[in-house]
Amino acid sequence: MTEIWFAGGTVADGSGSEPSAADVCVEDGVITRIGTAPTGAETVDLDGMLLTPGLIDAHVHLGLSSPIRAQFGFQLSAAEIAADIFITAGRTLDAGFTTVRDTGGIDGGVVDVIAKGKVRGPRVLSCGPVHCQTGGHGYYGAEWEPTELWETHHIPGLAALSLMSGNADELRRNVRESFRRGASFLKLCVTGGVVGGHDRLEDTQFTVGEIAVAVEEATARGTYVTVHAHNNAGIRNAVMAGVRCVEHGTDIDEPTAQLMREHDVALVPTFAVIDQIMDPGSLDVDPSTRERIAGARRRMATALRISREAGVRIGLGSDLLGAGQHRRGEELRLRAELESPMQALVSATSVNAGILGIGETVGMIRVGMAADLVAWKRNPLDDARIFAEPDMVAFVVKAGRIMKGDTQ
Repeated sequence: MTEIWFAGGTVADGSGSEPSAADVCVEDGVITRIGTAPTGAETVDLDGMLLTPGLIDAHVHLGLSSPIRAQFGFQLSAAEIAADIFITAGRTLDAGFTTVRDTGGIDGGVVDVIAKGKVRGPRVLSCGPVHCQTGGHGYYGAEWEPTELWETHHIPGLAALSLMSGNADELRRNVRESFRRGASFLKLCVTGGVVGGHDRLEDTQFTVGEIAVAVEEATARGTYVTVHAHNNAGIRNAVMAGVRCVEHGTDIDEPTAQLMREHDVALVPTFAVIDQIMDPGSLDVDPSTRERIAGARRRMATALRISREAGVRIGLGSDLLGAGQHRRGEELRLRAELESPMQALVSATSVNAGILGIGETVGMIRVGMAADLVAWKRNPLDDARIFAEPDMVAFVVKAGRIMKGDTQ
């Protein structure tokens, strides 16, 4: 393959270091040199644009790309649900995200068709269906619906939101089923949640012993467990059971943050979905959902500060739901308001790559790393609103292939 130099730009490499002028050489999908493009080299002229690593969203739900109540009310065909998933995958890539961690909703077929290049989209790491306790967070059936009918909402190879377990043995069976379907990690819901009417944020779900079963099975396969968790009791249960990561972490206090730091448990806050839910026109959810989330944004911001001060590794995830997932970079804009644009970028690149266990190959612009690159028409480090504007993304390069942008 011919060398291609991305030349004439400024590089923010994902480490947090000050951006500097440099040209980046790509060959066979890998960054091979960083310096000055030689005379006569094949180049893509960046014309002063900022070049960053491909962004990583550590909390997505591609399988929830349709109106939620319609999807779980059997009002949509499999074809329409598939179309919505593939549209969201393409928009995610066009917004500058070259890797995502799907934390529940897609089945393995979606990962496969994107990896084969049959559908445009980012690199996808998936847990397959989420694991929840019987009737816990992750279950969205109607109250009248018998529990055993829940899995009829699944569409094999396309969408599978959750598997329910009533005890440790059932959980062991279900997580093994997830790995059989190709999951690369596991996700458990260990507290109540926001979207769904069967639980409260204050609820704890699964015991320490039950969570430890999932950790044991994941460890046996060289991978990890992350948990949906809002309250401190549930988070502490999960940390003591051996999980690697906490999603949301809305009410983390100082003792819990210190415990997470001691056990090297990372945090992935999710601010964009809160704004999405609170906007009556952006998401089709039950009105009670908005009541349940009142005050969550402020509490999550406090938890972010406490966790940062405690030295917890903090990634970044949007958790966007439904059809309104095209402004995925909104999460970086919101985080930049609370910290800084550079900190948001670092969390969305090198830190997220480390949390996902792929930090040796993506997340930074370094020689030997996969050539996942984004060029911005305006500098988002000067104005973080640019992160949220897909039209400001001039080029997207995934594993050395230009997926968006006119090189002529």
